[in-house]
Amino acid sequence: MLRRPPRLPRSLIKTMTYSLMHLIVAVGVAYALTGNVAIALGIGLIEPAVQTIAYTIHENMWRRADRSAQSTAPESETSIVCEPA
Repeated sequence: MLRRPPRLPRSLIKTMTYSLMHLIVAVGVAYALTGNVAIALGIGLIEPAVQTIAYTIHENMWRRADRSAQSTAPESETSIVCEPA
């Protein structure tokens, strides 16, 4: 009997499809602005890499801010609670 190949996790599939969509949008916008396919592809391939680095830096800054707030503020001031108006 043939075995089914293991399924990829849904979160991985969503990440891959989002990345593909991001690439298509980036190339489309770059092409609309430049009218040059080669430049559009270059921008479309470079932009996600730069965005990944920027996101990592952004997350690290927030992590440091959270640690700083927790070490300097009373516990009641460190958590944000959103309540309906």
